Parts: sequence; structure tokens; C-alpha cells
Amino acid sequence: MSNYEISTDDFKPTKFKTIPFVFSILIIILFISQAIQWYSRSVTLPRFCEDPQLSLHHLQEIITQQPPHVKIAELAGREARKPYIIAAKLIYIIPQKANESIEDYIHRVHQELSQRCMR
Repeated sequence: MSNYEISTDDFKPTKFKTIPFVFSILIIILFISQAIQWYSRSVTLPRFCEDPQLSLHHLQEIITQQPPHVKIAELAGREARKPYIIAAKLIYIIPQKANESIEDYIHRVHQELSQRCMR
């Protein structure tokens, strides 16, 4: 027998602690969620302050027009996709509330951008 043989007596499985594991995963998920919200409000949203009117124009244009017949992925170049990217980011950062009209939503986004850009 060699010195590296392992006997079955060496392995003593420990009882898996489910509650602490689930609690730690829950804490990690909540932390990630809060970090994403902080980043979107503190870093991403202020980027729209460079030209908030253009951002609002793109948002209003995208959400009020008929869906394009061309898929966004087929649009040539980044500049062609830019209005869609701006609108998608604004919709993600400031989502439309249930039963909120498009006009009210655009007005609320405008107020939010105005508040953020005045800081």
C-alpha cells in the first residue's frame, strides 16, 4: 500500500446548511439589483444630459411610430441604430407605468432628465 491511499474513514460528509446558503444567495442577488439601479441612475442617466431634447425626441419617435419593417440588427452602422439604443436605455432606466399614456410618460421622462441634468 502506498502512502497516498485514502480510506473511506477519511471522508465524513458534513450536513449541508441550506438556510445560510439560500440567505447568502439572496443577499448577493439583492446587492446586484441595488448596484444595477445605482449605476443606471448615477452613471447611465446623466449621459443623456448632453442633449436631453434629442434623447426625448428619439424616445418619442420610437414609441409612437409603427414598428419598422427592417429588423434593428439589419440596420447599417451604429448611427442607424442609435435612436433605438437611446430609446431602449431610457425605457429601461425609467419604465412606463401601467396605464400611463405615452404623452404622460414622455413628460415624466422629461421631468426626470431635467432634474438629473440640473444637479
